[in-house]
Amino acid sequence: MSKTEAPEEQSDLGAAGSQLSTAPVDRAMPGSFGGRRAPGAAGWLVWTGREVVGWVRWMWRQLTSMRVALLLLLLLSLGAIPGSLIPQTSIDELKVQDFKKAHTTLGPLYEKFQLFDVYSSVWFSAIYILLFVSLIGCIVPRTWQFVGQLRGRPPGAPKRLDRLPAYTTWRTEAGPDEVHEAALGLLKGRRFRADLTAGKGAAGASVAAEKGYLREAGNLFFHISLIVLLVAFAVGALFKSEGGKLIVQGDGFSNTLTQYDNFKSGNLFNTDDLAPFSFKLDSFESSFERKGPEKGTARTYRANVTYSEGIDGPEKKQAIEVNKPLEVDGSKVYLIGQGYAPTVTVRDGKGKVVSRQSTPLLPIDSNGTATGAIKILDGYRDKNGKKEQLGFNAFFVPTFAGAGQGQMFSQFPALDYPVLALSAYHGSLGVDSGLPQNVYQLDTSKMAKFKDSKGELLKQRMRPGETMKLPNGAGSITFEKDIKRWATFQISQQPGSMWALVGAVSAIVGLAGSLFIQRRRVWVRAVRGADGVTVVEMAGLGRSESAKLPEELGDLAAHLHEKAPSAPEPDRADQAEQAEHADQAEQTDHADDSDAEHGDSTPQVVPAEGAEK
Repeated sequence: MSKTEAPEEQSDLGAAGSQLSTAPVDRAMPGSFGGRRAPGAAGWLVWTGREVVGWVRWMWRQLTSMRVALLLLLLLSLGAIPGSLIPQTSIDELKVQDFKKAHTTLGPLYEKFQLFDVYSSVWFSAIYILLFVSLIGCIVPRTWQFVGQLRGRPPGAPKRLDRLPAYTTWRTEAGPDEVHEAALGLLKGRRFRADLTAGKGAAGASVAAEKGYLREAGNLFFHISLIVLLVAFAVGALFKSEGGKLIVQGDGFSNTLTQYDNFKSGNLFNTDDLAPFSFKLDSFESSFERKGPEKGTARTYRANVTYSEGIDGPEKKQAIEVNKPLEVDGSKVYLIGQGYAPTVTVRDGKGKVVSRQSTPLLPIDSNGTATGAIKILDGYRDKNGKKEQLGFNAFFVPTFAGAGQGQMFSQFPALDYPVLALSAYHGSLGVDSGLPQNVYQLDTSKMAKFKDSKGELLKQRMRPGETMKLPNGAGSITFEKDIKRWATFQISQQPGSMWALVGAVSAIVGLAGSLFIQRRRVWVRAVRGADGVTVVEMAGLGRSESAKLPEELGDLAAHLHEKAPSAPEPDRADQAEQAEHADQAEQTDHADDSDAEHGDSTPQVVPAEGAEK
């Protein structure tokens, strides 16, 4: 029932126009919750208690109103914007540090307002919790009220059906009971909840029917789904784990904390909850577009792995592709990157193999151009037998245009013409200092250059199978023909993700139901008139005005009219006689009550729309 309806209309509709929605009635705040204050300290204490309780109830009503819930949902959406635009500590701490260095004014300000940790900040958590409480406080009483409506009977017809937005009437020779029975069968056949209600006074009995309960059910379902969604996100944020691992072809991974290159988790995550499984990268397949404007675009990325569940589970094979992860015991292994790992063999001055390793290099463009560092930590001795460490800055291209044809950048991401460029150093790599180092960068602060015949840094471009000799009998490094592939994987354990998906889909379904289903009521009243002919009235009322309500009522009236057709119109003489009888009845309206007791007592006919009262 609209809040703007006149009091007279509300009193006329009564229960018929109420409870079309389970939304609570918004009551205005009175001037004082405590009412009148009695004299003395006791009176003041009682008044204060009533005032406090009244304010608490008012604030709870505001918090659990749908208006505040929508406002909190909007604030939650706005609060997530900084988390998308500003680097977050939980995602990339290095980016946060770089941002603070680059923005000396904004950095401290963002840190003060917890903008580098939006999703774990006090203000974001407060909005999240208030929204959660608001939804629960709003849904629980509305759910019980809706259950009560489902268990109850449709409300009886109002006194004046002609005041409803959809209305029709006709006269029929069928009796009122026949009309009511036909209407009851018709409405139940149209899946209305219909019931025959007894009328008071002259109004007589009527058939009351109601339909469209799924609208309110959809509304409640939508908000319950939002709660499921919020709970799923909270569980996922608190108990999640996520880590990355780069694996060279032929190497493997075991799901333990020490195996990860980087790892982050929720506040309540326990490392004991890591699912026990392992996998090995057998091979990596890729294909690229060779012609046209999309030349070089990847067409296939596929990592072929062998995995096993548990400590000694049987080995299984599977291909991991982009957006097709490997799922093992609640964890998902995603393929997120790939590249090349040139294989090099290092020998000392005596020709002894010191190291043979496939070193992954990081790509710097879409054509596979990659850089990195090759480090020889142990096993190398110079020509004097002194232990020393070697370092090589590496630059690799899978398809080089050829010497003397421009800068050394790859022309295509496939291994069509691979070239490896190295520059050589010797000394201390600084790995024993205890300070963390980037494995893809070479710290040359404590290293000396290997020099060529011109006294400059020793550099050389090599094709697979070629060797670069180190000066003064220091040894050599060979670029082997075995160029391996590497792939980076993200291993995620996200509890609650399935519930989040269920909540999201359910919210859409519930919202669709609340938007497209109309809850409406229909009443049919049949009353025998003074001339013995039955007057049939049909009216409909919806939660909101809809063009379909009169259309539906017209269709129902047409079908009911087939079972209770219109009575033939009386001739003019009969009409004049009826008018004369009506005038006489009006003159005897104020006659003695005893005349009414012994005379004709005829039911009052409810006038059609536009008739005078």
